[in-house]
Amino acid sequence: MSCAMKIHRIPPGDIVARALMARRAHKSARRPAAAMRGFWGRTRTRALAYAMKMKGAPRPASMLYPVEIFWSFVGSLIGMGLLSWCNHVLFGRTDNLLLMGTFGASAMLLFGAPAVPFAQPRNVLGGHVISALVGVAVFKLFPDLPSLAAALSVSLAIAAMHATATLHPPGGGTALVMVTSGPAMTDLGFYAALFPTATGAAILVAVALVTNNLSRRRRYPAAWW
Repeated sequence: MSCAMKIHRIPPGDIVARALMARRAHKSARRPAAAMRGFWGRTRTRALAYAMKMKGAPRPASMLYPVEIFWSFVGSLIGMGLLSWCNHVLFGRTDNLLLMGTFGASAMLLFGAPAVPFAQPRNVLGGHVISALVGVAVFKLFPDLPSLAAALSVSLAIAAMHATATLHPPGGGTALVMVTSGPAMTDLGFYAALFPTATGAAILVAVALVTNNLSRRRRYPAAWW
């Protein structure tokens, strides 16, 4: 009984001090092992975390509606057909200037995935025009450094689209076209942002407004601004 009484009479401050001492002793005992793991352990963990990002996730199941394939085909056929007609008949050009490859990519978004943010009018028009302006500006600054101009035009166009909330993946290609297409495009200077860039993008958006809304499953645009 007297023993029990002695235990309970230990001052609370001593109990806390003993606990802190035990904790420090435990930490000091583990420190050498932790130091050995240190740099290499952190490096290994970060490397594994980086590699896991590439693993991906299971692809969600999606319903395939034949009618969607039909409207995507019809819309893209009319859109690209109208661009071709305008290029050769309306504007009388033989250089296919209005048939930039990036418009094919825009058609895929406008008619194949009209609900995604990248396919909305603000993104299509703004992304192409801003990227064209960036591409022309870079070409004028570095006319004798084509490799630098090509890389810089795309990266600056992406940054500009980010900053203006007009991200449109084909826009990066438009910036590159302004630098690499030769005299037929580069001689236009900043006018290339108006024709063929803004003109072609506007034609595709106009066709998308008509054809996408003919389908009961589609509504375009999801937002104008």
